[in-house]
Amino acid sequence: MSDAEPFPTDTTTPADDAVLDDAEALASAEPADQPRELNEQREKYLRLAAEYDNFRKRTARERQEAHWRGQADMLKGMIDALDDLGRFAHVDPASTDAKTVVEGVDMVEKKLHKTLSGHGMEIINPVDHPFDPALHEAVMTEAAASQEEDHLVSRVFQVGYLFNGQLLRPARVVVKQWNG
Repeated sequence: MSDAEPFPTDTTTPADDAVLDDAEALASAEPADQPRELNEQREKYLRLAAEYDNFRKRTARERQEAHWRGQADMLKGMIDALDDLGRFAHVDPASTDAKTVVEGVDMVEKKLHKTLSGHGMEIINPVDHPFDPALHEAVMTEAAASQEEDHLVSRVFQVGYLFNGQLLRPARVVVKQWNG
């Protein structure tokens, strides 16, 4: 084996020399310049952090205000139905027949449904539709008269609700089952 070293000992390149020169220039810079630059960078960072914090607070406040405006719009539509309901709650039972009260409550219910549907609510009432476990909750089954009626909803115990495509409550239903 030869006594020559397998790798050269001087591995510096001209680019490395330039980096070293820059480092030496920074090291030899006046000490007064470095704290000034450091303070400028710190101030810049603090301003940026404050701007971000203000942005975060402003967007949270705007999001909350938009939520309140949406709720207020929905409630404005429900005020009329609430007034009508109040009128029916305070009628004299001696002078009003039951049919009139039932018709009045039905009108209030329709008004509420119309207002809520205008804000994105949908009623799930799936009688004679195929059972969908994503929208319906089967509480009972009953025998189907034919195979075509298998897995169809026969009765609804409680309607369900969707709000802008999001399930609020599943419809509670009775499902027909073919045992053929």
